[in-house]
Amino acid sequence: MKAIKGDWVQIQGIVLDVNNRAPQVPEDTKNVPLEIWVKGFAQSNGFIGEEIKIKTITGRLTQGKLVAINPTYTHSFGNFIPELLQIGLQLKEILAGGEQNE
Repeated sequence: MKAIKGDWVQIQGIVLDVNNRAPQVPEDTKNVPLEIWVKGFAQSNGFIGEEIKIKTITGRLTQGKLVAINPTYTHSFGNFIPELLQIGLQLKEILAGGEQNE
């Protein structure tokens, strides 16, 4: 897939390689590079997997490997946890009860 200059895209890059990670980070973290994903406007044409420069919404210029064109949001608040629902209901009851629950 090809991005055209001006397209909204996402790039990925390496901030720190494995050898430059801080010594106090957990072992599993220390064994992988620190990566960054940034969204912005393509400053030139490019294909997925190629190095490309972008300009972010704030005007910052940066570059990295093109990973998405017109990226979408894929985050969520995770799976439903029944215990949290009960805690929320109990908390509402306590807070609504006023002095009798102090």
